[in-house]
Amino acid sequence: MEEEPLTENCAACLGDHLPAQWGAGFAMAWDGFWSSCCLCLQRIYGCNCRKNRRGKLKGTKGTQCECIWVLLLLLVFFFTLIWMLITLTLGNDMHNFNEEVFRFAGIWLDWSVVFLTVAAVLLTYCGILMLLSFCLVLCGLPIQLHWCHKVLFLLSAIVIILLCVGLSLKWREEWQTAYIYMQATLPFLHIGAVIGVSALAWVLAGYYWRTKTGVLKYLILTVYIILLGALYPLPVYITSPCVLKSSDLPPKPGLIGHRGAPMLAPENTLMSFNKTVASGIKVFETDVAISQDGVPFLMHDSKLLRTTNVREIFQEQSQYNSTNFTWANLQKLDAGSWYLEKDPFKTVSVLTPQDQEEVRRQKIPALQEVLKEAEKNNISIIFDLYVPPEDHPYNDSYIDITLETIFNSSIRPELILWLPDEQREEVIARAPGFRQIFGPLKQENYTLEAVNMPYNLSLEKIRSYRQKNISVNLYVVNEPWLFSYVWCAGATSVTSNACHLLKNIQRPQWVLDPQYYVIIWIVVDAISLAHVIWAFIIQRTCSKRKEYQDAETVLLMKIGNSI
Repeated sequence: MEEEPLTENCAACLGDHLPAQWGAGFAMAWDGFWSSCCLCLQRIYGCNCRKNRRGKLKGTKGTQCECIWVLLLLLVFFFTLIWMLITLTLGNDMHNFNEEVFRFAGIWLDWSVVFLTVAAVLLTYCGILMLLSFCLVLCGLPIQLHWCHKVLFLLSAIVIILLCVGLSLKWREEWQTAYIYMQATLPFLHIGAVIGVSALAWVLAGYYWRTKTGVLKYLILTVYIILLGALYPLPVYITSPCVLKSSDLPPKPGLIGHRGAPMLAPENTLMSFNKTVASGIKVFETDVAISQDGVPFLMHDSKLLRTTNVREIFQEQSQYNSTNFTWANLQKLDAGSWYLEKDPFKTVSVLTPQDQEEVRRQKIPALQEVLKEAEKNNISIIFDLYVPPEDHPYNDSYIDITLETIFNSSIRPELILWLPDEQREEVIARAPGFRQIFGPLKQENYTLEAVNMPYNLSLEKIRSYRQKNISVNLYVVNEPWLFSYVWCAGATSVTSNACHLLKNIQRPQWVLDPQYYVIIWIVVDAISLAHVIWAFIIQRTCSKRKEYQDAETVLLMKIGNSI
């Protein structure tokens, strides 16, 4: 069964209010303009430009197969939109991803640009196709998707599926980050989703009333009703920590410099430590390894390739574990120039010429040097202590060497935040003044005072620790939205690469009183429901009017033929 687009109706309605000669001219002009627009839409979407016997563009309901393609477009667009949101949340951890890729493939690249570009291209393409299909449905025009678009669309779907599978296999914790982002922005995502689904009612109603028979239209309507029923009460099932009274807002979390200030200086260097101090941060987080001759030094990676020029100085040993080098050989390496070359945080441009010259002078620092600076500046230090390989001469005594280095320094015991789990009982006995910080493992059988946990720790767990008066430090928090989330959640402190930026945040990005939120929630849902009902009523009225005009046209044609 064919349908005519509403071209003549629109022109006739407007022409009724104009002089006769103007009305006829306007109707012809509008008819030509509308036909051109429809022709353009059809060419972009399906390259289908057929006209009927009267020269008008042919309108069809479209086969069920083509309607299914429209539904698939909507579904893939939805998942592409979700992937875009996930890509935006990856920004907090993208530096870690860049590091992992470098360790695996030896290639340094800012992969956030790649992810964002792919997500933006896929979202734009699927979005344009979806909007075109909706316009065609509303206009009663063919919805026959061109085979070229079908191929590209299926490729887009395959790319999204592969990206999601890859994320699940290699970076599964990022799904938790996406859930946290949803919690952090719940009121805004909920309102946006309600608006989007409500707007969809116009397309759905147009399709429903114009389609006379078929199971598909009832199935689509049922799914749509279920979707609305699940969307309206969504805030009941997912809560946001920032929905709270301003008087209940916890204190601002303290800041711990992750490897110092890696956005302002090469990580785990004395310059990075000094930038941390200059930013007003009171805790320095680092990583400690033991050299071949028993000197504790600062290094995060197991190999020296990423943060030194070991390929130039020790080409044959460049793949060795960093603990296989003596302290004398470690001191021959440049630990700063890589920072200017790779520009890991895109912040080199803000460095002064003096800063850049200082970067080039950086060496791998010994733990003893950092302890001396920490004591002088009254800075606490917390560190991961890496276990040397089994064939390392200090594999069994690395804890003792680290403790002796601390004891031989002048640092006050309370400035040491002891994180390693290995031989903790011995450490407590030998250094009772150290503050014991517990990670995710081995918390049993201890009286906890402070924990160091990943930022994707559940909201319930954070609040459970805080109710027991246990300090909670979360790592690694770089983005303002995530900092706002953990602030509202009640975290005591965060480890961050961006301490110099987060320190300037005086309040969470948003805090909403629960009573106001309930009012907004109910009003938005009520308006949405009224809008959906209104869309179905209007489309039903237009459909009835169209049927009446079509019947009248057919009758006039029969009368004309009989004459």
